[in-house]
Amino acid sequence: MTRQHIIEKTLHAIDQLPDDKAMEICEFADFILKRYEEQTLSKGIHRLASEGRTFDFLAGEEELYTLEDLKVVYRG
Repeated sequence: MTRQHIIEKTLHAIDQLPDDKAMEICEFADFILKRYEEQTLSKGIHRLASEGRTFDFLAGEEELYTLEDLKVVYRG
């Protein structure tokens, strides 16, 4: 099924519904769009953080603390 066919089929179904049900579909479509935009933004931020070179300067730093320095070990 092509994108255009999906759109036409959906519009045809909405056209047969009463106004309140058509509004529900509109609100649901807005919800799906916002969720998609948030996922896309999150993926972009994750990619920037993982591929970014922001903390590369720390690669040559010596370790200041070890596990032996811990007073309490969290096992949550």
